[in-house]
Amino acid sequence: MQTKIAVIGDRGSVQGFKAVGFDVFEAEKDASIAELVNDLAKSEYGIIFVTEELIAVNMDVVEKYKDDMLPAIIPIPGRNGSLGIGMANIHKNVERAVGADIFNN
Repeated sequence: MQTKIAVIGDRGSVQGFKAVGFDVFEAEKDASIAELVNDLAKSEYGIIFVTEELIAVNMDVVEKYKDDMLPAIIPIPGRNGSLGIGMANIHKNVERAVGADIFNN
């Protein structure tokens, strides 16, 4: 069974993902994506990439699914570059798993 992959973000950031066969859903940078993510989860999408600009205004959606196996909600930089949200999430998850912040000295 093939994992379904979605990408959510502004048009300029996500259109290229169509070329590799991902399902693309356009949303403006200040849009609520809660309903869309819920629908994608119910439709058995395993991975949902979301631009960091949208993650920034939809942290409640990320929090809702953070402990679930699926879908994995993964922040990606938008066309304007990274906001650092993806790396901050990695640091937080590693600290939670290891019990210490191993990235800062």
